[in-house]
Amino acid sequence: MTEPAYLQVWENSANRYATREDFCRIFAEHLDELYQLAFLLTRAPVKAERCLVASIEDCATGSPVFRPWARSWAKRNIIKNAIRELKPRPGHSYLSSPRTSSHVGQPLNGSSQCFQIAAVLELVDFERFVFAMCVLENYSQHDCALLLECSLSAIREASARAFAGLVDASRRFLSLNQAFMKNKVERTHSANRFSPADEPLVGKQL
Repeated sequence: MTEPAYLQVWENSANRYATREDFCRIFAEHLDELYQLAFLLTRAPVKAERCLVASIEDCATGSPVFRPWARSWAKRNIIKNAIRELKPRPGHSYLSSPRTSSHVGQPLNGSSQCFQIAAVLELVDFERFVFAMCVLENYSQHDCALLLECSLSAIREASARAFAGLVDASRRFLSLNQAFMKNKVERTHSANRFSPADEPLVGKQL
C-alpha cells in the first residue's frame, strides 16, 4: 500500500470515532436531557453536576467510540459515575439525599410513560437506578445487572417494586392535584360571587 493510500485509510478510520469536541458538543446541545438523567439517578444537584463533569472527562479520555454511538456513550458514562457516587445495592431501602431541583414535576424526556420526575425521585436508590436504566434508557436487564453488579433476579424484583411504587406515588399526586384544583375552583367561585354588576344602584342616576 502506498503512503498516500495508507494515510487516506488512517484518516477515514480516525474520522469514524467521536472526538473530545464531539462529546463537548453533545453535552452542550443535550445538557438538559443529560442533567435530568444525572439528577434522576443522584437526587441531588451537586452530585448530578459532579457526574456530568466526570462523564465529560471520561468520554474525552476513555476508549474510542463510533460517532453514532457518542450520545448513548455519554449517557452510559453518566450512569456509571452515578453508580460510583451512590453505590446502590439491592435490599438497601434508603434515599441518598433530599431532592431539590427545578426539574421536579416536569415530564420525563424520552419516556412513553406519563410518570413525573417527582414520582421517580420517591423510589429508593436501587429501584430508581433500575427504573431509569431499564425503562427510561432501554437497557437490557442483563446489562443493568452487569453495571450494578447484582443478579438478574435482583433486577427483576427491583423493577416490580419500582412500578408498584410509581403507581402508588401517581395515585397520591393525582389526589393532591384534585384537591388543589377543587380548592382553586372554590376560591374563584367565592371571589366572583359579588360582581360589580350586582352592586345596588344607590345614588346613581338612571
